[in-house]
Amino acid sequence: MGKRVGIIGVGQTHHAAKRLDVSGVELIAEAVTRALDDAQLTIDDIDAIVVGNMDHFENINYVDTWAVDGLGAVMKPVFKVTTGGTTGTTVAACGYYHVASGLFDTVLAVGWEKNSESDTQAAIATCANPTLERDPFAGAIGPLATEYSMYMKAYGATEEDAARVAARDRNNALNNPYAHSRQAVTVEDVLNSPMLSYPVKFLDMCPRSDGSCAVIFANEEKAKKLCPKPAWVHCSVVRHDYTHFGDLEWKFMPTLERASAEAYRLAGITNPLKDFDVAELYLPCSTCGVKWMDSLWFCEHGGAPKLIRKGTFEMDGQLPINPSGGVISTNPIGATAIIRVAEAAWQIMGKAGDRQVPNVKKALCTGFGGCSWTGLMILGADLP
Repeated sequence: MGKRVGIIGVGQTHHAAKRLDVSGVELIAEAVTRALDDAQLTIDDIDAIVVGNMDHFENINYVDTWAVDGLGAVMKPVFKVTTGGTTGTTVAACGYYHVASGLFDTVLAVGWEKNSESDTQAAIATCANPTLERDPFAGAIGPLATEYSMYMKAYGATEEDAARVAARDRNNALNNPYAHSRQAVTVEDVLNSPMLSYPVKFLDMCPRSDGSCAVIFANEEKAKKLCPKPAWVHCSVVRHDYTHFGDLEWKFMPTLERASAEAYRLAGITNPLKDFDVAELYLPCSTCGVKWMDSLWFCEHGGAPKLIRKGTFEMDGQLPINPSGGVISTNPIGATAIIRVAEAAWQIMGKAGDRQVPNVKKALCTGFGGCSWTGLMILGADLP
């Protein structure tokens, strides 16, 4: 059995469409400095560093070498990971396992992206089969539109259900000073925004952001010594499929179902809707905030629209989802999923400011990529 691990510090940048004021190295340094300040540590207290981004988007590789100054990695072990859209959760998991293994006492995990200097659409397009799939499925919008169209037909979900999710997350972002897009939005605003690919509209979809996020993991002894209220890692689970887009199961998300079921087993979660106090979920489109609720076992297949309409996932509901504003408000892709971990940790530590949910004891965070990859982590105020 590995060592028990806690998150003791979190730092993130102020995210924006274009951070022209900083280079990639400086963007990373901003998050790293803030995480160290949050934990009241110096870089000398860090034993090793994990870093990740969607490097093929920028066509600039080896961030673990050229960003050493920003990472504070001089004469320290550095480990780079990149797993597409789930890079952030992979970075967090890697940092966690480096400590849980006993190899290091404190590990700094950093995700980042400068989307203003990349071409996301061109990069994603290359993963689709050029003859059979590239026209309808290249990029993110096509597959997300396809899956929700099928979900609406199967279970009676509506465009308005998705618009409720978009309005929820976008309005939550008003309480988050780090969020990229901070604007008051109504359900009608979402429904009346330009159509991208039926039924996905402009305000249903996430932006592309410049930003970085850093999380500090420490073993039990160090965490108790250095932090008054660590966010303890209860489990980390990854599931993924390798398949053509046309072969995917579109009415539910198998990798999310398998990852969450295993995580709940490991963490002793028997009723996720009641057992979690808050969730920071990787929802790149509001439609995911409807359909994927089924695959997190919050309800039976097709039960999510009813929960959405009841306000179950609003800030004053049974299980607040994305108090930070989520991915719909901020999406520096390599950092997006580790922001979910960071925000969940802050909720447990009581450091979430105006977006704080009262008395958070258990938090769920997820990452998503490629329509068929899920990373998931459960954090708690209590030792696992």
